[in-house]
Amino acid sequence: MLVLPDRDSAEELAEELTDRLALPREPQVVRDALAGEDDAEDAQWLVVVEDPDARYDPTRLDALATARDGWLERD
Repeated sequence: MLVLPDRDSAEELAEELTDRLALPREPQVVRDALAGEDDAEDAQWLVVVEDPDARYDPTRLDALATARDGWLERD
């Protein structure tokens, strides 16, 4: 899961990942409100990349997210 500060960044990254990783479909983009916050400004956006076989390089994913002020969140 990649965590990004805004929806535009998350949607751009999801599209880029689809192309770069040759994903069969674009990753899901989900809004994640911070605990106790109701304001949309206080939300993070998640790009959910399914990778049950660990085929994608976490360092590369983190670098792509970092370029957009985000990060890779591991379970």
